[in-house]
Amino acid sequence: MTTPPPATLNREIVRLAVPALGALIAEPLFLIVDAAMVGHLGVVPLAGLGIAGAVLHTIVGLMVFLAYSTTPAVARRVGAGDLGGAVAVGINGMWLALCLGAVLAVVGVFVTPGVVDVFGATPDVAAQARTYLAISMWGLPAMLIVFAATGLLRGLQNTVTPLWIAGLGFGANAALNALFIYGFGWDLAGSAAGTVVAQWGMVAAYVVVVARLARTHAAAVRPERAGLGGSARSGGWLFLRTLSLRAAFLATVAVATGLGSAELAGWQIAFTIFSTAAFALDALAIAAQALVGKGLGAHDVDGVRRVLGRTVAWGVWFGVAVGAVVGSASGVIGVVFTGDPAVAALIQPALLVLAVAQPLAAFVFVLDGVLIGAGDARYLALAGVLNLVPYVPALVLVAAFAGGGSAGLAWLAAAFFGVYLLARALTLGLRVRGQRWMTAGA
Repeated sequence: MTTPPPATLNREIVRLAVPALGALIAEPLFLIVDAAMVGHLGVVPLAGLGIAGAVLHTIVGLMVFLAYSTTPAVARRVGAGDLGGAVAVGINGMWLALCLGAVLAVVGVFVTPGVVDVFGATPDVAAQARTYLAISMWGLPAMLIVFAATGLLRGLQNTVTPLWIAGLGFGANAALNALFIYGFGWDLAGSAAGTVVAQWGMVAAYVVVVARLARTHAAAVRPERAGLGGSARSGGWLFLRTLSLRAAFLATVAVATGLGSAELAGWQIAFTIFSTAAFALDALAIAAQALVGKGLGAHDVDGVRRVLGRTVAWGVWFGVAVGAVVGSASGVIGVVFTGDPAVAALIQPALLVLAVAQPLAAFVFVLDGVLIGAGDARYLALAGVLNLVPYVPALVLVAAFAGGGSAGLAWLAAAFFGVYLLARALTLGLRVRGQRWMTAGA
C-alpha cells in the first residue's frame, strides 16, 4: 500500500470520520429518547432511570475495548491483502462479545439489587432502577456484539454501514419505547424493553452484513481458539486503559462533590461541554485507527507517519476552534444550562481553563486513536496507570486547599486539564516520537 497524496489522504480521513461522528452521536440519542419519554411518567421513574443509566454507562464504557481492539486487528489484515482473515478476526471479536455479554447479563441480574442500594436512593426510586436494570441486562450481549461488529466494519474502512444501522436502531428505539411505555402501559419497564429489542435488532442487521462478508471472502464464521485468545489479550490491555480513564473521571467527580453541590453541578456542565467536543475528536481518532492499522498491515511506515501528522494537525486546529467558541461563550453557558446567572459566574473561570486546554485535549484524543490503530494496547494500558501518578496528588491538593466557589472549581479544572491531560499528552507524545509503536505486518 502506498499512502495517497495529501488531498486524497484528506478525503480518506473525511470519508471515515464524518459517518463515524454520526454513529457516535446516535449513541447518546438513545439515552435522550429514553429520558424524554420516561420524564413524562414523573420524577420517580426519571430518577430511577438516572441510577440505572449510571450503572449501564459504567459497564458499557468499560467494554468499549471490543470495538477498539477489533478495528486495528481487522485493518492490519486489510492492509496485508488478507480480507478473509480480516473478516474472521472481526467475527471472533463478535463471539468474544457474545460470551462476555452473556456472563455480564447473568451476573448483573443477581447483583443489581445490591448495586442500586449503593446509591442510597429512596425505596420507590430504587425499585424503579431495579426494574429497568433487570430488563436492560438482557440487552448487554447485544450492546457488546454491536461494539465488536462496528469495529470489524471500521477496520474494513467502512464507517457508513454502522451509521445506517445506528440510525435505524435509534428510530426503532423511539418507536418501540412509545409503544411499550404508552401503548402497552408498561411505564419504565417499557422503556427498558424497547431499548433491548432495538439493540437486538441492530445485532440482526450486523449479522446479515457480516454473514455476507464471510461468504464473499470465504471467512470462517465459527469461533476459533487462537482468534478468541488474540482478541482477549489485546482487549484486556485496552480494558485496563479504559479502567484508568474511568478512575480519573470518578476521582474528579468525588473531589467536585466535596467542593459543594453548586460546584458539582458546575463541573457537570463543564464536563458535558468537554465530552460534546470529544465526539468530533473521537471520530477523527476512529479514522486514524482504521488508516494506521491498514498502513502498518501493508508495511507502509512512511504513510503511517503522514496519517499521524495529518490527523494530529486536524485535531489541534479543531481544538483551537472549539476553545475559541467555548471561551467566547463562557459567560453565558451556565445561563443556557440552568438559567441562573450565579451558576454562570461560578463556572466561567473553569470554562476558560477548558477553552485554553482544548488543543491539548485534541492532541491527546488523536494520538490515543493512532496508538490504538497501531495495536499498541499494552503501552496505552501502562501509560494510563502512570498518568494517575501525578494526577491523584493534584486532586488531593485541590480537595485540601482549593475551597469552594469559582476559584475552587477553576483549580479542579486546572488539575484535570492541566495535570491529567498534560500527563497523557507527554506519555503519548513521547511514544509516537519513536519507532517501537509501528510494528508492521498483519
